[in-house]
Amino acid sequence: MKLSRRRLLEHWWVLPVAGTLGTFGYMGYYAARVTLGKRGAGAPEFVPGAAVRVAALSELAGPWAEVPFSYDGRPCVALRLPEAVPGGLSVEGGRHYAAYSRICTHLGCPVVLVRDPEVLAFAYNYRPPREDQHPQLGCPCHYSVFDPLRAGEAVFGKANGPLPRVRLEARGGDLYATGIEPAPPLGG
Repeated sequence: MKLSRRRLLEHWWVLPVAGTLGTFGYMGYYAARVTLGKRGAGAPEFVPGAAVRVAALSELAGPWAEVPFSYDGRPCVALRLPEAVPGGLSVEGGRHYAAYSRICTHLGCPVVLVRDPEVLAFAYNYRPPREDQHPQLGCPCHYSVFDPLRAGEAVFGKANGPLPRVRLEARGGDLYATGIEPAPPLGG
């Protein structure tokens, strides 16, 4: 069978059609992975480490107070939360605390506490459901959003894994970090 220019031009349409189908197939796969492929936080798997003072409990006076700190060479944030979360710390008087690594599980950018739901809607293109109208941890690089009241789970964006949690202990009037979950491989 001899391939001529005429025969080749009769079947030129196969290349753009195959390219288009491949592109849409990949887009569907990617959308499903980003939307449906989020991993839950699960039970905490802390790796013990040295005790590092985070803050005085009085520094985290009200709900959603935050204190940045470093643990095991990673930037972290301690939060006072309005309710208990898995992997967090609850102390007498109904006070609840949790700490998370500030390194986004997508590509390693630092996350920040976003207090205003309108900022989440406008800047991150994420509007949480009514029951989740509280501050969230957001990654300003690729707009992933993590929910501190769901143990740091990724709820929106390209990140699929939760933020690593930091184990907290109350000692006297101070809060100490005593362990951290292993960092997941980036890109997940």
